[in-house]
Amino acid sequence: MNEKEVMNLEEKLMANVYAKRPIVITRGKGALVWDINAKEYIDCTGSYGVCIVGHSHPKVVEAVKRQAETLISCHSSFYNDARSKLLQKITQISPKSLNRVFLANSGAEAVECAIKLARKFSGKPEIIAMMSAFHGKTMGALSATWDKKYREPFKPLVPEFKHVPPDNLQKVKKAITDKTAAIIVEPIRGEGGVRIPPNGFLPGLREICDKTGVLLIFDEVQTGFGRTGTIFACEHWNVVPDVLCVAKSVAGGLPLGITLAKENVMSSLKVGEHTTTFGGNPLVCAGACAAIDVLLEEKLSERAATQGRYFKRKLELLQARHKIVREVRGLGLMIGMELRFDVLNIILKSADRGVLILDAGRNILRFLPPLVIEREQIDRVINTLDTVMEEEKNERLPG
Repeated sequence: MNEKEVMNLEEKLMANVYAKRPIVITRGKGALVWDINAKEYIDCTGSYGVCIVGHSHPKVVEAVKRQAETLISCHSSFYNDARSKLLQKITQISPKSLNRVFLANSGAEAVECAIKLARKFSGKPEIIAMMSAFHGKTMGALSATWDKKYREPFKPLVPEFKHVPPDNLQKVKKAITDKTAAIIVEPIRGEGGVRIPPNGFLPGLREICDKTGVLLIFDEVQTGFGRTGTIFACEHWNVVPDVLCVAKSVAGGLPLGITLAKENVMSSLKVGEHTTTFGGNPLVCAGACAAIDVLLEEKLSERAATQGRYFKRKLELLQARHKIVREVRGLGLMIGMELRFDVLNIILKSADRGVLILDAGRNILRFLPPLVIEREQIDRVINTLDTVMEEEKNERLPG
């Protein structure tokens, strides 16, 4: 098929729920992707943060091929060697007290499990989330999500969710009642604009939860697996939650969601109360085992820290050159650049020049590249942005 045929088929047959860009991606390697016409792009979207070890990493490809030739599907009512290896590997790299695992298929599913866990363990219904939070679009995860554009069309949502201002411990304390089961929070708010909390906030949440008996849930769907310069972002603040949700990048590009919890919390779920047909699929587990090996062997979290500092500094130099930039912020290779106007033109013009960038709200550029991105590729991104911003500034000048 040619480019037009692919686009026409998706437009005709696929649910119209994605804001499409007019690019047909057909191949990827490392931090690069190519479209159907063989045009090369530096991928700073990482497929929304998924491709953390790079597109089609050879070790992940080989593991998936080998597993596909052996066994593709095995329901978790049977034991499986690939699944058991993943359970061992994921608990070895996670905070030590989080030693029980539920395997699902997405970040939203990982959050759904966390919500059900909190209610089952505590016997209480109320969940406290943050304003500007994003936790997913299934009904439970959506109820914890803040943005009304996602929520309003689907009300009434799951009851007993409340939202408090982010980074405000006093507001959290006031919100807790005798019905509160858990507090759910992203260590860094990704969709909310790549917002990093003040240093005392997450430790303060842990202290509040310890004093009140409320569970602390960290949603690390976007921040986990090396993205911020540590394997999990909560390590920056030395805080361990009671429940930890990860997904996106953990399986080298394959769909996997993981909910980790303390033994006493996870054991509150009884046989049959929360299951999923594809959870622990051997093919995905094999890919995830390989991705974890790559993460450790190639020291990708350390690489995210060093490359992220370089990338952030280069973006700050752009900020100094272009007054249209309000702020640059981020940790590791999770970086946001806030502009003084809508970023859509910047994103489209950058794509025309071979650089793919995400947004995080109307006026924020978000960079979630594979952790294998090279400095030369970062420099090309910066040069492209420099050119595009200069064009945009000139177009906005009076006259």
